[in-house]
Amino acid sequence: MPIIFIILIIVAIPFLVALFVKKNYSVEREIKIDRPNQVVFDYIRYLKNHDNFSKWGKTDPTMIKQYYGTDGTVGFRSTWDSKNKNVGKGEQQIIKVAVPKRIDFELRFIKPTPSVAHVYMTTDPMSRQETIVIWGFDSKMNYPMNLMLLFNIQKRLGKDLETGLKNLKHQLEKKESTIRNSNP
Repeated sequence: MPIIFIILIIVAIPFLVALFVKKNYSVEREIKIDRPNQVVFDYIRYLKNHDNFSKWGKTDPTMIKQYYGTDGTVGFRSTWDSKNKNVGKGEQQIIKVAVPKRIDFELRFIKPTPSVAHVYMTTDPMSRQETIVIWGFDSKMNYPMNLMLLFNIQKRLGKDLETGLKNLKHQLEKKESTIRNSNP
């Protein structure tokens, strides 16, 4: 009987710890891009362009993508479905556009773990030719999954955002003739 009691305590400890772990989390990263603010904003406002720089968009080139509405405008929705567990299934929808400063998205994950996140990208001109881009992610992990927040999920998500921002910088700092700033 004491062995069963010890096993129950060991199993219960993570659930007890999760009661005291925060559920909300935020991650934000930024980068300076040597392009005018309007050029940068006109590129990031289109969700179809995100596949060119987002780490997640590049993880599975065979994922099924579908689009609904007019890209770059409120209500536009992009869906994806992948057999790769690191990509999963979900959708992203533009919920607010403040030209030429900010675009807000709602990110809805369906698989492997259902959740919703608020994602945003902002642009801030530093000069006529330099723009600071901030990519932010706000979400919540319900009990007991919030225990994962103790294992640097924010740091890993931050690295993914940094990778995407570096890809964006590379993409936008190419020759201007290669940049698509319209609905692709």
